[in-house]
Amino acid sequence: MNSSNRAWWKEAAVYQVYPRSFRDSNGDGIGDLPGVMEKLPYLKELGIDVVWLSPVYPSPNCDNGYDICNYKDIMPEFGTMADFDRLLKEAHRLGLRLVLDLVVNHTSDEHPWFVQSRESRENPYRDFYIWREGKNGAPPNNWGSNFSGPAWSLDDRTGMYYLHLFAAKQPDLNWENPKVRDAVCDIMEFWLQKGVDGFRMDVINYISKASGLPDGPEDAGLYGSFVPHSVNGPRVHEYLRELNRRVLSKYDVMTVGETPKTTVEEARRYTGGESPELRMLIQFEHMELDGHEIGDWGSRRFHLKDLKRVLSKWQTGLDGCGWNCLYWNNHDQPRAVSRFGDDSTPLFWEKSAQMLAACLYLMQGTPFIYQGEELGMTNVAFDLNDYRDIHSRNAYDELVHQRGISHEKMMEFLHFASRDNARTPMQWDDSENAGFTSGTPWIKPNPNYLCINAHAQRHDERSVFSFYRHVLRLRKEYPVAVYGSYCLLLPDDERIYAYSRILGDSTLTVLCNFSREMSPVSGEFGRLLLTNYQEEEPQNSQALRPYETRVFLHEA
Repeated sequence: MNSSNRAWWKEAAVYQVYPRSFRDSNGDGIGDLPGVMEKLPYLKELGIDVVWLSPVYPSPNCDNGYDICNYKDIMPEFGTMADFDRLLKEAHRLGLRLVLDLVVNHTSDEHPWFVQSRESRENPYRDFYIWREGKNGAPPNNWGSNFSGPAWSLDDRTGMYYLHLFAAKQPDLNWENPKVRDAVCDIMEFWLQKGVDGFRMDVINYISKASGLPDGPEDAGLYGSFVPHSVNGPRVHEYLRELNRRVLSKYDVMTVGETPKTTVEEARRYTGGESPELRMLIQFEHMELDGHEIGDWGSRRFHLKDLKRVLSKWQTGLDGCGWNCLYWNNHDQPRAVSRFGDDSTPLFWEKSAQMLAACLYLMQGTPFIYQGEELGMTNVAFDLNDYRDIHSRNAYDELVHQRGISHEKMMEFLHFASRDNARTPMQWDDSENAGFTSGTPWIKPNPNYLCINAHAQRHDERSVFSFYRHVLRLRKEYPVAVYGSYCLLLPDDERIYAYSRILGDSTLTVLCNFSREMSPVSGEFGRLLLTNYQEEEPQNSQALRPYETRVFLHEA
């Protein structure tokens, strides 16, 4: 291992906090910053190094905070700037770093910039956003929004359309305007001067749009795709290098780009080029192996060979020339154990949740653990009226009312893939509302908090929580678990995911059974470091039990 390649952000473990659902300290039913501060010792106990906060800025909450109307303040529901300053100070006192969400592809339509922009065609802020004339009484092009419906809205005041790749209340910024880039640099400098330790940059590869904004290909949907003309666009690398040169390079920070529809080859440019842009990026290829029967929606399970192919491609593709984000779920994805594991029985739930931790977080990259994942929190089967997510509700309206999908089939899709699966309150204990709030929660808790909760698991050595602690401890104890190169084993096995990590004379081997069946395995792999079955439980060294994982170390 070349010591010059070592970095704190490679060796860290990140925990994503979705503040609205994490911990409510004042009984209003909404999580807040004092609630996050209260639980920092819990995160330290788990073995976390970095806390990533989803947006905490003032917002109308069209998209739960990803529609920002003031980048330099705190949403009153979450607390005050003084609360944020106390949280940051306490995190640093405990040896934890704090990373903020930076959402600068778009703002809220209630941001003062957009309020000014829509006033008139001559307003100084007009060019902060993307305005176009309509064509023959229709929008400027055929693009559809990520959240269903067209990607353009007509503004009656000036008779022009503005672009929004997400909700109509989330107008896209015009990064061609240097004043927009100046404003983004100013925002970053504001928070870095406060002492934050980096940014997770929301859909940062959307910020550059193709000249002329041409129509996108239609794929049997109601609209054309903006992806060929708005994702990894012509000037995106130029813009990111500018941000790095002007601001980020002056600080030792973690920068994480959320980059949907990005290839390994493109990722090398973002994270490993001669001119630095991002420390690492969040790619989505393994998130697209299931569902997706109708656009984003479906309930089709993944195939293990596909998962191995995709994860291995990213492991080998970025080795030595980039860095991976390792994640199973986040605020936009359903729960990992329900999706990639098996929550059908208590045994399968526990073992598969543990197995998933070892499988992914011992690969090369930085682990990103989403709140409740370390407890094995699961998807929730809400009734339609209990969903709060704009993406889910808009999709129901479009697919059921406009495209003829049955209510029953769409509910199946929502139960499998809705973002609200990840947004139910954190399950702290078995008291009312899972210990999240003393009031009425903004979204219902998953009823299984009575048996799946932090209080029940923290002091149970066999729990999912304890297993996560063991996995994160291995990363601290053995450099091979962080810096070792990756080699896939048994590529054609349809039950077992096996790989090795190699660094100098050390070889770490990880075996994971993704099935409910006993699965044969043979070979001498070294000293057993970790398994999710206890020693007193019957063991067949030539087979992995249902959802069993074993981690071995061989040192020459």
